[in-house]
Amino acid sequence: MSNQKKRNFQIEAFKHRVVVDPKYADKTWKILEHAIHEIYNHNASGLSFEELYRNAYNMVLHKFGEKLYSGLVATMTAHLQEISKYIEAAQGGSFLEELNRKWTDHNKALQMVRDILMYMDRTFVPSTHKTPVHDLGLNLWRDNVIHSSNIQTRLLNTLLELIQRERTGEVINRGLMRNIIKMLMDLGSLVYQDDFEKSFLEVSADFYRVESQQFIESCDCGDYLKKAERRLNEEIERVSHYLDAKSESKITNVVEKEMIANHMHRLVHMENSGLVKMLLDDRYEDLGRMYKLFLRVPSGLSTVRDVMTSHIRDTGKQLVTDPERVKDPVEFVQQLLDEKDKYDRIISLAFNNDKNFQNALNSSFEYFINLNPRSPEYISLFVDDKLRKGLKGVSEEDVEIVLDKVMMLFRYLQEKDVFEKYYKQHLAKRLLSGKTASDDAERSLIVKLKTECGYQFTSKLEGMFTDMKTSQDTMQGFYANQSADNGDGPTLVVQVLTTGSWPTQPSPPCNLPAELSALCERFRSYYLGTHTGRRLTWQTNMGAADIKATFGKGQKHELNVSTYQMCVLMLFNNADRFTYREIEQATEIPAPDLKRCLQSLACVKGKNVLRKEPMSKDIGENDAFLFNEKFTSKFYKVKIGTVVAQKESEPEKQETRQRVEEDRKPQIEAAIVRIMKSRRVLDHNNIITEVTKQLQSRFLPNPVEIKKRIESLIERDFLERDNSDRKLYRYLA
Repeated sequence: MSNQKKRNFQIEAFKHRVVVDPKYADKTWKILEHAIHEIYNHNASGLSFEELYRNAYNMVLHKFGEKLYSGLVATMTAHLQEISKYIEAAQGGSFLEELNRKWTDHNKALQMVRDILMYMDRTFVPSTHKTPVHDLGLNLWRDNVIHSSNIQTRLLNTLLELIQRERTGEVINRGLMRNIIKMLMDLGSLVYQDDFEKSFLEVSADFYRVESQQFIESCDCGDYLKKAERRLNEEIERVSHYLDAKSESKITNVVEKEMIANHMHRLVHMENSGLVKMLLDDRYEDLGRMYKLFLRVPSGLSTVRDVMTSHIRDTGKQLVTDPERVKDPVEFVQQLLDEKDKYDRIISLAFNNDKNFQNALNSSFEYFINLNPRSPEYISLFVDDKLRKGLKGVSEEDVEIVLDKVMMLFRYLQEKDVFEKYYKQHLAKRLLSGKTASDDAERSLIVKLKTECGYQFTSKLEGMFTDMKTSQDTMQGFYANQSADNGDGPTLVVQVLTTGSWPTQPSPPCNLPAELSALCERFRSYYLGTHTGRRLTWQTNMGAADIKATFGKGQKHELNVSTYQMCVLMLFNNADRFTYREIEQATEIPAPDLKRCLQSLACVKGKNVLRKEPMSKDIGENDAFLFNEKFTSKFYKVKIGTVVAQKESEPEKQETRQRVEEDRKPQIEAAIVRIMKSRRVLDHNNIITEVTKQLQSRFLPNPVEIKKRIESLIERDFLERDNSDRKLYRYLA
């Protein structure tokens, strides 16, 4: 077996030649052509699709594909031309319905024809690079029906007219519109764009141009925006119902341009209804609508933001420079907070918490708060008012909200060191008079200030609290040390304040009543005995006293007074009448303080424990004072405050300003030295810039003052000028 040769088998072509009938192609095509006619005439039910498929298959197999394809084109074209005439003949509203019906029929017929000619579609068409049957049917429909001279313009005008009618409130057949537009889209995006969309956008632009002009002449801003919003939503809805989704951005751009962008400035500045009026009236809904609509157009929001900024700055400037408004510092700051709350709410509810609007609001507040040089003092007075009495009975959360608002205003201040100066004075008065409403609130604010400005800013404030605690312990030790009972004698409470931590000004001590002088001396001996190397100075201008007084008819009261007032009242134990000069000589209280003190004792209704001759509001040096035996009050405890301006008087203000300027000098010098130490050589302008940058968190240094400090440092050999360039400075190690 292995030696036998392998045989190769070969299959040969069939030797008998198949003869094809010369008229085969024509006969077969006639059958297929008849079938296509029947399909278009809705008589397809009697056809054998299997037989027709085989006929088409054989024609392609016998190389008659070209005849089959060209015959199909001719037959379909003839049918579509007939269909076109039917559609043209349709009158009025039936035009679109007829077009839609014939389009549906054509699609069904096309599907059947494609099924019959599937073999040609799969083999002959790709190999000869011809158009597939389905696409061919669409192209022929486009060329013979849609682009027919009598249909093309009529179709466009009918579609645009229906849309126009819908815009004016009529109800149209949206389903029919959807089918017709879908037909244009099926015929290719170019057909949809060229035969409909381009003209649709142009007509829409004209429509909205005219309508917006009518609206803006007859509506206020709020109504106009409502109409614009409604039109925009209508167009978006129209696209979703029967237009191509890609048309949405194009048609909304048209509405935005014609209704919003072209009238933007006029809308914003519209008198009695524009942006400013909306802001004044807190019209959140209208403002929110304006924000959403203007967001859609280029530079829309920046226009809104600029007008809002300008308005806030103008109203803020009026607020801080109006002499009437700044009379009451607490009310002044409350108005600032109310204004800030108002715009915070607008930005939150209407402007989507837009960061750019928040930044604009902050820069506006920073601008106008610093126009009033007394803003730091007023903010401190506001805090003082709240922490004295304004927060009693208020929950911790609400206290935190108030303090956070204060901190927000504090951040806007350029002269934070001025605020610190006043805050320290007011805190000292609160602590020493025991008038602080809540220690927790006081400490909470100090923590916030510390977080904002660093330890250096608050170290002295914290020292004040430490002194108050230490003083309590000292007094307990003092009374424990006093073996002899004090009996009915006066009780002394001393607060020992560390010099440097407290904002005390040296004031000459007044002459205390003899009963108190002895007690004060005992305390001095005790304190200096327990603490070596210390010195005590009595600050009688900062003290307070409770004294019991008996008036006519044996009426008794407890009077809460200042130390100065106590010294004056105690004189009347020895006589019923004193002149101003006698009181001044006996007590040695400084004249301005004495006048204020006597004013509060003799001129305030309901608190007048003394009588003044002659009776007037002001204290003269020739006035006489008598004990008022007829004094009555429904309260047993009567608090007699010192008549004092809540705000600083002009001389006091100048003095505080002077102290602030003095405190700034070493800070400016320290900044210059720090900068020069790291740079070694620097020119004048750069030193100014760097110093300003370093110190702006506390205050804005004056360039003139920086120059003076540089001169001072040159004199003390910290710096030297360059020999060749006088504006260049060198650091001397």
